[in-house]
Amino acid sequence: MVRRESRAVKMGSIQIGGDAPISVQSMTNTDTRDVNETVAQIKRLEEAGCELIRVAIPDMEAASKVSQIKNQIKIPLIADIHFDYRLALEVLEQGIDGLRINPGNIGNEEKIKLVAQKALEKKVPIRVGVNAGSLEQELLKKYGHPTAEAMVESALKHVSLLERFGFYDIIISLKASNVMKTLEAYQLIAKEVDYPLHIGITEAGTIKSGTIKSAVGIGAILSQGLGDTIRVSLTGDPVEEIEVAYSILKSLDLRRGGVNIISCPTCGRTEINLVEIANQVEDKIKGLDKDIEVAIMGCVVNGPGEAREADLGIAGGKDVGLIFKKGEVIKRVPAAELVDELMKEIENLD
Repeated sequence: MVRRESRAVKMGSIQIGGDAPISVQSMTNTDTRDVNETVAQIKRLEEAGCELIRVAIPDMEAASKVSQIKNQIKIPLIADIHFDYRLALEVLEQGIDGLRINPGNIGNEEKIKLVAQKALEKKVPIRVGVNAGSLEQELLKKYGHPTAEAMVESALKHVSLLERFGFYDIIISLKASNVMKTLEAYQLIAKEVDYPLHIGITEAGTIKSGTIKSAVGIGAILSQGLGDTIRVSLTGDPVEEIEVAYSILKSLDLRRGGVNIISCPTCGRTEINLVEIANQVEDKIKGLDKDIEVAIMGCVVNGPGEAREADLGIAGGKDVGLIFKKGEVIKRVPAAELVDELMKEIENLD
């Protein structure tokens, strides 16, 4: 694929757009007013590979905690602001790295102007985050319901407003829970502006259903060369969002790093507990800093051949298994020792 050319925007230490890799972000689900709990979750997200983190700012108390949180974390901190422009002004004073505002509810033009001027002064980018569920009433009246066209019109209106105030460090998102509506919205906006795009399917669902919807939606958008940063929205532990996000990017060859597991679905030829073995290997390689592919195959008949391009792999047989490298069998070991022997080979691989 050929990635869309977008202007570069710097959010803290992370560049979004331009020639930067597609970054992965998430959002805490803690009470931002609880600094210790919020920082603890962000640190877990950092360990998982999260590159930018957003926190909800529901009131002035939460806004006042931004500097305390920022001082204890490594990744850029983004404030999610709704309804009250004064919250945006406060977090800007607190040293926030990025703002996300929903133009449909932040306030009138004068209030947006104050936010834009302060953000410009502090050199803090703004994400114009349009959600299908919170479009302006006049657009809903015009289009009848939240269409892709309505979402794009909302975004362009508020981008134009920020530009009028001399503000251009803008990122755009156009999210809906409907995959096709979201895809269409990003296709439309990409023809209009060169600002970087934040990609996601909002309110995607639980870990299982949300992962599927996000993989389909985000994957479809990315496959067209669109997108500069992504957030997978799941109902659950946000650490799960990071794992899914990287899996999506790796499947499209947009990010590399870490061990990629290939495993067969099993069939009637399988004579070992492949599910258990695959889970054991996946657990052991978590966080391993090696850019390799490892195959877990169920039978010695087709295993090595089907996974010929994998760096290393195992193929199970009755009470015995093969360990192979680039499709070539390098050793035969008892089935009970397959995982341990495979891990030795992984550790020794340069």
